[in-house]
Amino acid sequence: MQQRYSLRALSALILSAATLLVACQKEPLSVDNTNQPDVARAYSTPAGVETIVSKLYQQMYNGQYGSADDIWTQTITMSFESHSQLGNFGMGTRAAIPRAPIDNSIGNTVANGNFRDFDFLSRNARSASNALAAIDKYIAAGFSAGGAARDARAKAFAWFNLGYGLGQMSLLNDSVAILSPSLASDELPPFSTAIDANKAALADLDSAIAWAAKATGQTIPADWISDPAGNGISMARFTQIVRSFKARYRAGLARTAQERAAVDWAAVVSDATNGITSDFVVQVNATTGWSGAVMSQLRTGSTWSQMTPFVLGMADTTGAYKAWLAQPLQQKTAFLLKTPDKRFPSGETREAQITASGGSSKSGPASGSILYFRNRPAGEDTPAEPWGTWYYDNHRFWAIGAGGGNGPFIVFAVAENDMLAAEGYLRQNNFSAAAALIDKYRLRAGLPSVAGITSLTTAVPGGNACVPQVPVAPNFTTTACGNIFEAMKWEKRVETAFTGYAQWFVDSRGWGDLVRGTPLEWPVPYQELYSRGLGSYTTSKTAAVGTYGF
Repeated sequence: MQQRYSLRALSALILSAATLLVACQKEPLSVDNTNQPDVARAYSTPAGVETIVSKLYQQMYNGQYGSADDIWTQTITMSFESHSQLGNFGMGTRAAIPRAPIDNSIGNTVANGNFRDFDFLSRNARSASNALAAIDKYIAAGFSAGGAARDARAKAFAWFNLGYGLGQMSLLNDSVAILSPSLASDELPPFSTAIDANKAALADLDSAIAWAAKATGQTIPADWISDPAGNGISMARFTQIVRSFKARYRAGLARTAQERAAVDWAAVVSDATNGITSDFVVQVNATTGWSGAVMSQLRTGSTWSQMTPFVLGMADTTGAYKAWLAQPLQQKTAFLLKTPDKRFPSGETREAQITASGGSSKSGPASGSILYFRNRPAGEDTPAEPWGTWYYDNHRFWAIGAGGGNGPFIVFAVAENDMLAAEGYLRQNNFSAAAALIDKYRLRAGLPSVAGITSLTTAVPGGNACVPQVPVAPNFTTTACGNIFEAMKWEKRVETAFTGYAQWFVDSRGWGDLVRGTPLEWPVPYQELYSRGLGSYTTSKTAAVGTYGF
């Protein structure tokens, strides 16, 4: 049985190396060394606390991306980001139509994946809150890790990680225990709603921004968090990253289209327009401990992750997608996608598209290419559900697997940030500002500009070759050119596929695009409930029939 943790547990195990490092240093608050690492000693010195803080994001990142058995892998099949019929990691379990509830009984088949995120995020958020309390304690005693600005840097990074942990859980779990530096290190807070946890996360991120402003002349070291070249980042760049996460969490909390419409979009626009101006990238590295397990695993073969036409078929301009929609669910057949969108392989035959995709290479797209999807060699085809069987894979990050688990991975795409702002502009009827951001990606992909569109009743240009072509009521077996809002959704989906974390699921949920009956959130894992003496439960919120009639 999986080991159980409660939020009462601190991060002694993940910090043992840091503790051993600190134990031999003579600091004003140091205690006697022992042969066994303990939490009190790790938090007893300014240098020790800073070491704890330095590892927080890496631990959270590896908790989410260090194993394919996690919630992200489940969501990619729930949202049609990809498809697999395999039972591994809950992919086939979550992909099945009609959808099944999220089983939270003891020993359920997806127990490890359901628990992993909650476990890592909770424990490291607890470490962040304890570190913040420890910093305040040693500053009050007249000590420092190296000056006021350096202490401010540690506080900024710890507040960011506390907000990150709570924010990520608020997007996916129905309940979260809200942690803060005001809690005693062994105090167990009750569960709060995802809404309250999201509010707390946003406040924590505001604190990160405030302390970053006080960290004059400081840089976030590269082993804490890095830029695309693997270097440390300035406090200005750090602040941009924090603001982008604020925009993501504020918009992503919504469980329904009605809730998403009610988001404070002015605040989202404010954060996004002051957010990242280039991709936030982690340099996956098997030596330094930044994992690429999920990206490498999804490269294994089409049984693990192939595309499904449900959403990506909207790029088709031949009528094949329309015919596919009209076929019964269990009798759908694969078709050749032909589209002007340069992120998909071109060619009038499958053979031509395979050649355009790089043939049998599994090294991902060429450097600088925006060919995110490949048409795989026919010998690699593996049938799955009829509606999930297609010729295409997303190979954008396959270079990580080809490189032995090393390479750049986009944790937060600037396209996501831009589309958060674009969505906010559209909801404020600022069509020109939204169009400029959407065109930033459409034009590069070879699609016509949406500039000049001033209403949600106007179709995107392109005529019979428009993209996207969206299923329409009442039967949803035919398509029509989407409006500018659908163009925004298309750009966000294609540009963020396999980036971020549960990106398609969170957005599709808020846009009302999921398959009817899809669970909208995860319960607190039974392992945490049992550790508190509580019984397990299953959440009941599910998606209604949505935008596309799925």
